[in-house]
Amino acid sequence: MKKIHFVAFIALAMLVSVFTGCKSKTPAPVSERIAKVWTASKVDENSSTVFTRGATTNVRNYASYKLDLSAAPTVKYTEFDGNTFTGQYTVPSDTRLVLSNLNPQPTGTNGTIEFNIELVDDNNLKLTRTTASQKTGNTTNVYTLTNP
Repeated sequence: MKKIHFVAFIALAMLVSVFTGCKSKTPAPVSERIAKVWTASKVDENSSTVFTRGATTNVRNYASYKLDLSAAPTVKYTEFDGNTFTGQYTVPSDTRLVLSNLNPQPTGTNGTIEFNIELVDDNNLKLTRTTASQKTGNTTNVYTLTNP
């Protein structure tokens, strides 16, 4: 009889340890996960790849492109041509990033640029601009960014 109680106790203890030790980790909110400095690793304009980091046949040089979200809510946005804009950013949902009050105002933006967040993990951020960029010939751009 004592053996049955002992086995039942061990089984119960193992079951409790499994349930208490296997809690899933809740990922940090997107707004926290993107709060880094991002640089371009690949850029598509109207579905055509125009830049891949390290490639020698790039159509456009996005090597200086930088999206600095490291000091929320301040953003420092550097376009491919080296022009830098400062303003604020918000993440109204897990799938949207809004840069606003950009100064000076990037061409054709009224100081606001919006992106759809396609993917985010510790080292990668994929954004699709929601409006065409006048600077790149009215193309819709997809930015695959990495955290250096």
